[in-house]
Amino acid sequence: MILAIDVGGTKTLVALYQQQGDNWQLVKQEKYQSAAYQSMPAILSHFMAGEPYSGIAAICLGVAGPVVEGVCQITNLSWGLSVAELQEFTQVPAVYLLNDLEATAWGIRFASEEQFLDINPNATAKQGNIAILSAGTGLGEAMLIREGEHVIAVATEGGHTDFAPQNAEQDQLLVFLREKYQGHVSYERLVSGQGLCNIYQYLKALGEIAVDDALEIQLAEVESDSAAVIGMAGLAETDSLCKEAVRVFCQIYAAEAANLALKCLPYGGVVLAGGITPKLLAAIQRPFFMQAFLNKGRYKGLLQNIPVRACLDEQIVLSGALAYAQYVTGNG
Repeated sequence: MILAIDVGGTKTLVALYQQQGDNWQLVKQEKYQSAAYQSMPAILSHFMAGEPYSGIAAICLGVAGPVVEGVCQITNLSWGLSVAELQEFTQVPAVYLLNDLEATAWGIRFASEEQFLDINPNATAKQGNIAILSAGTGLGEAMLIREGEHVIAVATEGGHTDFAPQNAEQDQLLVFLREKYQGHVSYERLVSGQGLCNIYQYLKALGEIAVDDALEIQLAEVESDSAAVIGMAGLAETDSLCKEAVRVFCQIYAAEAANLALKCLPYGGVVLAGGITPKLLAAIQRPFFMQAFLNKGRYKGLLQNIPVRACLDEQIVLSGALAYAQYVTGNG
């Protein structure tokens, strides 16, 4: 059996798989609110409910943060993880800790075509590198680098690079957020759940669009899930402020996707993953997304031929963790 885990700042998914012939079948899966637990062992204690770990061949975790020598301090969570701690707790020697975008890359590498939706109608599919961006609680970025028949998953912390405005509207957005965050403003401050809220608050502060008092009350009542409220109202176009917030969010998401594309030349495509992508898919499919993606001056011609695809599998980190564990244990 293999235990695959997706550890995010908001939620943690734990899944147990068992091999049956050439296939792997899901035995059990649970979702946990990450902040409600003090550690990963606490979550595992609940998930395993006293069952022995002796039948588990490997544990693989995709974690939302940089992994350095088998240790990770999760970016948007108070607790961290280490391979040594989990080996001691479970007595399973084969424990693997991956950045969640590295796990996403492994999942995308082996995902079926049904898991993707094409966003760029002018793309020409080719074999080559793949750039991956994942918008959720934070913004993750990774690459699949192809060298002949070999493919290497490369984790990055590209979501924490400096936000670069694309127009005068975004110039002022940067000024607004620089004051809020007292200096450095990364793409994650905009292309994430909190990022959508930041954009909404900026547009509200401009005072150019009327504020819906009923929506403000709703946002105050569901503060921890306000991004979902803004997103739904924006897609439904029931609130002008939310509609504009979704537009700006998608334009910045597209611009950063193109930035990553220019850095690794992903002729195999750009993949948009994460929990937000499927939720805002209707907006991502609107012309302003690809217009912002192609707004790279002399390199518009290169970018317009690169596939841009939305990953519809919201459990791609779990799939990737399973795929990696299968590969390293020789059970793939």
